[in-house]
Amino acid sequence: MPDDSRERGVELGGLQETLESESYPIGHDELLEKHGDETIEMSGNTTTLEDLIGPLGEDEYRDYEAVEGAIMNMVSDEAIGRKNYSDRTPPASGEQRQDEGGPDQGGQEEQESF
Repeated sequence: MPDDSRERGVELGGLQETLESESYPIGHDELLEKHGDETIEMSGNTTTLEDLIGPLGEDEYRDYEAVEGAIMNMVSDEAIGRKNYSDRTPPASGEQRQDEGGPDQGGQEEQESF
């Protein structure tokens, strides 16, 4: 079963379930008072819910999706990892990328590329 608590580089962990079971609508201050110390992980960095969405100062959140949207809007580019990265694009100028099964990859000489 996939872990649904990770989205776009943001790991909510148990906070997702907690927020999904919260009674809505809920005021911004009440949400932060109850759950502000909960941690959110983003690409190896950790922050609290309060540090992340505190500056928004919303009046209230009508449902979990509104809270999740606020979280996703406030995460930095660090949460998504390397910008514009795709292992399907040609290497960038100066980038050296070894193709799968290439000669310098030990034990993969017999691997077939598709």
